[in-house]
Amino acid sequence: MRSLVATEIFYSLCIAFVLAIVLANIYRWTHQGFSYQRSFIQTIVLACITVCIMIMAIGNNMARGLGILGAMAFVRFRTPIRDPRDVIFIFAALAIGISCGAQVFMVAIVGTLFFGFAAFFLAWSPFASRREFEGLLRYMLPADSKSAQALPEIFSQYCTSTELIATREAIQGEVLEYAYQIRLIDPSYKVDLVDAIAKLPESSEVSLVMQRTTVEI
Repeated sequence: MRSLVATEIFYSLCIAFVLAIVLANIYRWTHQGFSYQRSFIQTIVLACITVCIMIMAIGNNMARGLGILGAMAFVRFRTPIRDPRDVIFIFAALAIGISCGAQVFMVAIVGTLFFGFAAFFLAWSPFASRREFEGLLRYMLPADSKSAQALPEIFSQYCTSTELIATREAIQGEVLEYAYQIRLIDPSYKVDLVDAIAKLPESSEVSLVMQRTTVEI
């Protein structure tokens, strides 16, 4: 196998760098979690360049490949990556670096563009997300209050489903605290539902906490 000239090496590294920048920006634009890290963006770019250098150094030489593999075996990566999506971006960076190092530039370019399209589609489409507007409703009423008779009508007006999950005595048994798992018809009904229950005679401590089903903590 012929040796790569300096211009070919530089050309491969430039393409790897540009595509890695594109990949890093795709990650930044589609990131929806709370643990955004600048160092991870830099890791994507540098990993792509590093793998590109490794592939060009190995070429078709099996001895070099085994030598680099043995050297990399001494490296221990102990940084935890919580989000599986971050791992996929690392693998994408490695794949782009391998393609550029092997000078299969069309695969690198088309692969980056298609990966970016898929990432944007999954980030901005409702695919794999649950937008059901679920929440936990709490309020207090005396046990013998006649206001409880108006609750079914209120629930049917603002909710698609309600489920009583807990009741407990409060204020030395004078009132009962109710906890409902509810599903709103529309997220804009959150304030209206709380106001409707708060206006009932003898009701108190009305609160509604919405659950974000697309976020894991």
